[in-house]
Order: sequence, then C-alpha cells, then structure tokens
Amino acid sequence: MTTDTPARLLTLLSLLQTPREWPGGELADRLGVSRRTVRRDVDRLRELGYPVQATMGADGGYRLVAGKAMPPLVLDDEEAVAIAVGLRAGAGHALEGVDEASVRALAKLEQVLPSRLRHRVSTLQAATTPLTSGDGASIAPETLTVMASTVAGHERLRFAYRSGDGTPSKRLTEPYRLVSTGRRWYLVAYDLDREDWRTFRVDRVSEPFATGARFAPRELPTGSAAEYLRQSMYRRQETYEFEVTFAAPAEVIAARLPKWLGTPEPLDDQSCRLRAAVGDQVEWMAVRLAMVDCEFTVHEPAELVQCVRELGGRLSRAAGEGPPRT
Repeated sequence: MTTDTPARLLTLLSLLQTPREWPGGELADRLGVSRRTVRRDVDRLRELGYPVQATMGADGGYRLVAGKAMPPLVLDDEEAVAIAVGLRAGAGHALEGVDEASVRALAKLEQVLPSRLRHRVSTLQAATTPLTSGDGASIAPETLTVMASTVAGHERLRFAYRSGDGTPSKRLTEPYRLVSTGRRWYLVAYDLDREDWRTFRVDRVSEPFATGARFAPRELPTGSAAEYLRQSMYRRQETYEFEVTFAAPAEVIAARLPKWLGTPEPLDDQSCRLRAAVGDQVEWMAVRLAMVDCEFTVHEPAELVQCVRELGGRLSRAAGEGPPRT
C-alpha cells in the first residue's frame, strides 16, 4: 500500500499516461488504496492541470485526455532514455524541422536525468551512426544544451572558438538565440570583449561554459536573430540573386523551403515566385530546388539555370532515359 500521497499521485499519473482506460477498481488495487482515495487523487491531478476524464458505470473508469495546456509529463526510465537519444540525434545535426525548441527540450530533460540514465543515453548514442547529408557539421549535443540553457536563462556564456581560417580565440558573450539554417547551427550573441554583435558557427565552438552571471538582454539591431544571421553571412561571402517560379501555391512552397530563403510571392492560386540572395554554391541550390517536389523554372542567374539543366540531364541518364554522356 502506498501511503505517501505525492508518491502515490506520481504512480497514478504514470498509469494514466498509458493510452487506455483504467477501471477504478484496478487503479485501487494497483495503488493499494480504496476507490474513494482514487477519486480524491484524481481530483488532485485535475487541480494540477491534468485533464482526467471519468466514465460512468458499475466500476467507473479513468482516462487521461488532451487538454488546453501542456501539463508536466512523468516518464519511466525507458521512455526518458528513448526521448533523450532521439533529441540528441536530431540536435547534433542541423536538420530542417529541428529548431531551438528541440534543443531547449533536450536541455531541460538532460538537466533532470539521473546519472545512470545519462550514461545510458551517451552509450546508446556512441553506438549509433547518424546519416547526414552534404557538408552539415556534427555537433556535440552537450554544446547545444549548454548554449540553449544560457539563452533561456539570460546567462553569460564563455567558450573557445575556431575561426574559418583556424585562428583560435576565447569568447565571453551574452547569448541571444540559436539559429538553424537547415545544415548548420549558429549562435547569435553579443561579444563582450569586442563590444559588438557576432554570429558563431556552433560546430567551431568548444569548451562552452555557463558562467552563472545573469544579464539583461540587449536589443538586436535587426530585431530578428534569423535576419541578423542572414545579413552577417552575406557580408562575409560572395552572394548572388536568383529568381524561380513554382507551379504550386505559395503556402505549399513556403512549407517546403527553409525560412531563411524568404517568402514566396503568389502569382495566382496555383503558382508563385521566389526572389532571394544567397551565398550557397549553385550546385547545392539546384539540388535544394529539386527537393521541393514540384515543377519549377529558374529564371536567373544563368549559372543556376545551367546547373539545373545539367542536373536534370544527369538524373535522366541515371534513370536510363537518355544517351550516356560522352
């Protein structure tokens, strides 16, 4: 019999999170209490925000249903390990759809994981090899979780950094936001030593350390971390403008392309146009456009038009639909 009320409530919550309906008598037997106590405990869970639905009948049942707000979850060891491994696998590689929210979730979970479970997560991750594409760089999940924690807590962050030419440096920053471009993670932060805003490629960061010193967030010049990163990247590299029309509604194309490319402009109900300035290689842009999975036409620049033409021919030949290239 569970006499400790908090422990009993956690046990009851864990049972109710199983996607099934629990008869009141079965819950009472599991907890070693009376059905009346089960009813009182269910009322306590409701007061805490858990939407427990009761059904009428001889033995009355209980089920946890979807509510208006997200209440705290209770995970068993296996569930916690599975979620942490999944979040680590996604966070370690800047994949589209895995954004800062996922990294914050990983940071919160790992903060409360017991050491024995943290060891299991690390062991499982070390035993797997993720499949990545292109030149997306691998990042230690611990680096991202430390950064996400300092961003959320407005806490100064110290780390070692290696520039593009290999020059090492030590940085003390006020981290503002983590931004994913679809292939890489970047940190937008105020560099205290240089007294200016900077962007840092996270795969070039090492030894991240949360100093514990709090700060009041500064106002970012562009208002948006993504926009600041975009401008910063264009200042550092040679860019080109492109124009593409798609045979699909603008909202469909917007959902299939990275947000940093901009917003497609509707031409009519079934077509749209995208104009943007990018610094990616034309070969990568040709592949990225093909991945949208709809008919499209590249209008400029000429280099991208030619690259798309060559890619189309290469794919046709690979499928046996054209003569071999000599």
